[in-house]
Amino acid sequence: MAAVGMALLAAAALATRAWFERHFLPEFLHPRPGQLRAYTAVRLAVAAVGLALVVWVRPWAGRLAARNSFAALAIAAAPSLLAAVAAVVAAELVLDSMAWRSREQSPPMYEPRRVWDTTFGWRQLADRTGYGVTGGRQIEYAFDVHGYRVRRQDQPVDLAQPTIVVVGESFIQGHGLTYEESMPAQLAALTGVQAANVAVGGYATDQVYMLLRSELPRFQRPVAVVTIFMPGLFHRNLDTDRPHLGPGLAWSPPKRQPRLAEIFGRLVQYRSDRQIAAGVAQTQAELRAMQALAQARGAAFVILTPQVGPESAEERTIRRRVLDDAGLPYVVAPMPAGWLLPHNRHPDARGARAMAAAVAAYLGDHQSHSLARTTASAGHPQG
Repeated sequence: MAAVGMALLAAAALATRAWFERHFLPEFLHPRPGQLRAYTAVRLAVAAVGLALVVWVRPWAGRLAARNSFAALAIAAAPSLLAAVAAVVAAELVLDSMAWRSREQSPPMYEPRRVWDTTFGWRQLADRTGYGVTGGRQIEYAFDVHGYRVRRQDQPVDLAQPTIVVVGESFIQGHGLTYEESMPAQLAALTGVQAANVAVGGYATDQVYMLLRSELPRFQRPVAVVTIFMPGLFHRNLDTDRPHLGPGLAWSPPKRQPRLAEIFGRLVQYRSDRQIAAGVAQTQAELRAMQALAQARGAAFVILTPQVGPESAEERTIRRRVLDDAGLPYVVAPMPAGWLLPHNRHPDARGARAMAAAVAAYLGDHQSHSLARTTASAGHPQG
């Protein structure tokens, strides 16, 4: 007991804030202050249990051992141990029999609706219109036959037009925003070029790459490809509970592990230095692959990095490791922390405008000849 208690006290002492910030990645949808409160509570609880074992439980256990033989203690403890093992086995069997979603996969009735896909994990439910309430507003989500968000379901993206192909997750798709307020629609208005909203909520970088690889060939005249990378969403790139890409961009099925271990892993998002380094290298490879797809079609390429409020030291480190160290082209779109939807962590129309303006300015400064010709000759964009 004393050894266990001392080990817990040592663990609490070693788990400093610097250790926490090194091994627990920032999560945009779960702000750092909340993470730090949870970390502090767990650290104090571990220290309290360790102290209790050393100060109170150890003397009691010593007196109990002095009065009883080892065999008697083992016989007395056996029913409790067997009950604990049976409870764990039963819980695992029950959990394994239930429907199970990956960490970022939304419930099937959640708007905009997605459907399970054995290759991507999930995809947008195409050719439909749905309605969801966010921030006190009812939002219409219309998708064409390819699953691209459009103004109206019967107004699909014109694949023959010059197009800025915008791929990503819910920040790009415009969660909680009308179509006109979404980032791609505002980008089309700023540039005069059709912008296709090819985004699926909850996606990580590998899923975005697979989506672009699948959808880019449909567009006859892509003039630019825009994708997104946020340090606060980098943790998604380390998830393996869904179809994912590994070294060499090789596809792998979801990694199966015991359900109780899966729950523990979702609650305790510890990442080792090796896991984070591998995630950085993998993300760089996926972004480079997207850049290569764009360049092969003669299209410009840029990575959008939204920055809501001041950039934390951890976010800055991730951004530099993933983007700067790889020499990838990106543009930061800063916005005040107040430019979020009410009771939601997604950008409001002003935030989407800031993202669109940053991309439009970048493309204006670094545009390809095809984009320059398209912009000069464009009339009214079909955003």
